[in-house]
Amino acid sequence: MARAVWKGPFVEESLIKKVDKQKNDTNKKPIKTWSRKSTIIPDFVGVSFLIYNGKKFIPITISEDMVGHKLGEFAPTRQFAGHTPADKKAAAEKAAASTTASSGDKK
Repeated sequence: MARAVWKGPFVEESLIKKVDKQKNDTNKKPIKTWSRKSTIIPDFVGVSFLIYNGKKFIPITISEDMVGHKLGEFAPTRQFAGHTPADKKAAAEKAAASTTASSGDKK
């Protein structure tokens, strides 16, 4: 269920304060945040964030296309390690079989 329109987007108050402070500051150091649930608002465009993914901080610079999404959408928490070696072995055998079959047709 979506958030009620009359409530507006959820953004951590401390995050809004940090963005406002950074807009007035000349030092453009990325803002470190654990608030993955905060919605990206137009004020955030051009600001750099370090978003925590549970293990490390992922550097993200906000663009116009990101407005309306959550910060956590741009810092994946899971890393795909690949399929099992058995799947790779089966794929290699299938490729080898197809190349031998095609080379046998040339004779």
